[in-house]
Order: sequence, then structure tokens, then C-alpha cells
Amino acid sequence: MPVVRPNRAMLHSSLLFVLLAVLCLPWADLSISTFDPWFELTRLGAGLLQPTWPAFGTLLSALANTLAFALQGVALGVVLGLLLAAGYRRGSVRRLAAGLRAVHELFWALLFIQLLGISPLTGVLAIALPYAGTFAKVFGELFEEADPAPEQALGVDLGEELGWCSRLCYVQLPLCWRQMVSYIGYRLECGIRSSAVLGFIGLPTLGYHLESLLRQGYYAEAASFFYALVLLIATLKWWLRPKLLPVYLSAALWWLPPQAVFNWSLIVRFFTQDIIPAPLHQGEWNELLPWLHDLWSQQIAPGLLNTLVLALLALVVMAVLALVWFPAISQRFGNRATRLSSHFGLVLMRALPEYLLAFIGTLLLGPSMLPAIAALGLHNGAIIAHLLGHHLNTLTLREDAPKGVNLYLFEVLPRLYRPFMAYSLYRFENVVRETAILGMLGIPTLGFFIDSAFSEFRLDRAMVLLLVCAALNIAIDALARRLRRNLHLTAAPRG
Repeated sequence: MPVVRPNRAMLHSSLLFVLLAVLCLPWADLSISTFDPWFELTRLGAGLLQPTWPAFGTLLSALANTLAFALQGVALGVVLGLLLAAGYRRGSVRRLAAGLRAVHELFWALLFIQLLGISPLTGVLAIALPYAGTFAKVFGELFEEADPAPEQALGVDLGEELGWCSRLCYVQLPLCWRQMVSYIGYRLECGIRSSAVLGFIGLPTLGYHLESLLRQGYYAEAASFFYALVLLIATLKWWLRPKLLPVYLSAALWWLPPQAVFNWSLIVRFFTQDIIPAPLHQGEWNELLPWLHDLWSQQIAPGLLNTLVLALLALVVMAVLALVWFPAISQRFGNRATRLSSHFGLVLMRALPEYLLAFIGTLLLGPSMLPAIAALGLHNGAIIAHLLGHHLNTLTLREDAPKGVNLYLFEVLPRLYRPFMAYSLYRFENVVRETAILGMLGIPTLGFFIDSAFSEFRLDRAMVLLLVCAALNIAIDALARRLRRNLHLTAAPRG
């Protein structure tokens, strides 16, 4: 069987990303500012080995809240995304979907807290809106790629062109239902991670207890909530059954109804005063450009630079970890013990949100780019390694194939480099999105300045910074999509 080698364009693109990351090093803050990180790491390890279990009711409540936010947010996101996907052929709908998913769940939550307070509805909407944009993109692309013959035949039988509702119910859903259900299951796993992270800004999920206990150094007490989150996500494939989803959703609505106290005067003020740039609100139109210039020079420009520097370095670390890690879970390499330990490591890193990993890293090393790079690299590298490992197990090798390192370098890597590039470009979009939010941990990315603006109730600045962050994510999404098209990369996961 001939070996499928990566083409020159893929190799050149890979080298370009590595070169850009090397050029970013002078602007990267890789310092360690904590007094004794090894002592703190030892305490963390001891806490993980000897967890202190909280009251059963406290842990159960945090678990139930985490699941309730995730289930309701994903369910609402599916409904909204499906409606958008029905009209995804229109440019305006595609742009709306891109704008929704370009803003991170935590940023949506910070916005809704200003309107609805720390309420169940805030958490549900914070997950639902960006997920709606993602579902719209994935469902819309599935509908576009579906076989057009059934729609044409049905239109001929009816003697008219199908409307969007008929097309959706009688053609698109039956053709794409299986792929849609599979993707919804994957997004529910992401929703649980997002729900846990919402606890870091005050919502009563597992993340709320993790943030409080870890910040105070109570590692043994935090370990129980840590293990609960890992166990919840790691066992998802066993307890998540499509037939049980209505039962789970009904229980979530009963346990945590998506409600909030609406203060209409506060909402009106938010849209008519708070988010209007200060010079415009005060009637000083001639001060708008100086106001924007100051915001650009002091926050937007440094935030953009640090966001891109951190994202590019994390991309390279992610890629290296994935390439080193994926053979370890395959039957072609190692033994049963190494495969089990490697598989456990991948499950652990995939289950933990980047934000939580980076938060733990900043406690150990200080608020530099180093823990953020490690967190982004480990989480996303584990996802790609998991996918490539399963690809490797399906490869058919020739009988005289070499063994060990030669097998990896001359047989496996050339044949898997194309899907590796596709997965990496898909994850790069996520890396940039997560990089911005890690600024809330003290790293001066765009998220740092957005969080500071919300903390100081400078909502006009926060809104401009959010728009800049969304524009960056949309631009990266378009760039990655163009690269995938130019490199003819199609073997990648949805979303």
C-alpha cells in the first residue's frame, strides 16, 4: 500500500506556525512569580491523594446545579441553533451565528449578570447563546452537504418549491438526524465543562466550590469537587442515553427553573446609557476619537498582542503534545500498562476545562503566560491525541512494516498528518477563544481588560472590548476555514 505523505503546503503551513511562535517569544511572559511553587505543588498533590469529602448535600447540590445549567443551556442552544440552521444559506444568518459563538460563555455571563443578576437564567443564557451559534454552523453545514435528491423529489411530487419548515422537518432532519444526535452529545460534554467554569464568577456549580477552596489553599477539600467533575464527564458515555434526555431535562427544569428577577428600569438604562461610550452619552462628540484612541493604546492593542502571542505558543505546544501522545494509546505501540496510563491521562486532560487547569497553574506559578500555555496545550493536545489514536487503530499496515520509531516516523505520521493538521486548525479557533477568557486570571489578554472594565462598572469600555474580541474570533475562524480549504483538509470533527 503506498504511503500517503503530507503535501508541501501542509509542511510549509506547519513551519510557518512554528516560526510565528518563535518570533512571539520576546513578547511572552514565561516567568514564575510564586515564592515556592514546588512546596505548593506538593501540597496540591497531597490534597489530591487524601481528599476531604464535604457534606453529601453540598456535593450533590453542586453536581445537580452543574448538570442543570448544562442540560438547559445546551437544549435551548439546540432549539435556537436549529432555527438559525434552517436559514443558514443567508449571509445575515451566518454572520449572526458567527457573532453569537465568537463571545465566550463567561463573557456572556458577565453581560447577563448586569441585567439579571446571579440567577439561573443568567447561566442558562450564557451557555445557550454561544452554543446556538455553534449548532447553527454545524447543523447548517450538515444540511448543505446532505443529498439533494430527496428534496428535489419531494418538491416535484408536491408541485411546488418547499418552504423552510417543510424542508427542515421532512428532508433535512431525517437525513442528518444521526450526525446531529452524535454532535449534541459531544456539545453536552462541553456544556458540563462550561457550566462548571461559570462557578468561577459566582454561579453555584462545581466551579464555585473549586475556585473558593483552591484560592484559599484548601486542596484536600477541593479534591472532592475536582474528582466529581472528572467522574461526571468521564462516565458520560455510560449514563447519557438519547432516550433519557427528556427525563434529565425535565429533572433539570424542576431542580433549577430558569428564572430571574427582571428590573426593567435597569435593563433600559443598560441599553440606553451604560453601554454607550462616555463621550456620546455626555454629548461630547468631539471627544469620541480621543476616547477610542486611549482605549486602543492602553488596552485593545496590548490585549490583542498578548492574546495572539499566547494563542500561537499554545498552538505549538498543543501540536507537539498531540504528536507525542497519540501513539501511546494505540495498540501499535507500547503495552497494556502504558496504554491504560496514557488513556487515563487523556481522559483527565479532556475532562478538565482549560480555565480550571490555568487557574490551578496560576496558583502554583503566578499569573504569567506559562500556566495558560500549559493548560491550553494539555487540554487541546489531549483531544487531538485521542482522535488520532483512534485513527491509528483503524489503519491497515503492510506485513513488512517496520517497528517502533521507524513505524511512527515513516508509516504512521505521514498517513495521519492530514487529519492532524485538520484537527489542529479546528482547535486553533477554540484556543484563541479560550485565550481571551484566560485574561480573567490576571494574564493581560483581552479578557483581562474586559474583566477589569466590568469590575469597574465601565460598561461602555467593556462593550467595545467585547466587540473587538468577537471580531478577532470571527477573523481567526475565517482564516482557519480558508486554510483548511486551501490545504484540502476535510477529515476534521464538527465544531
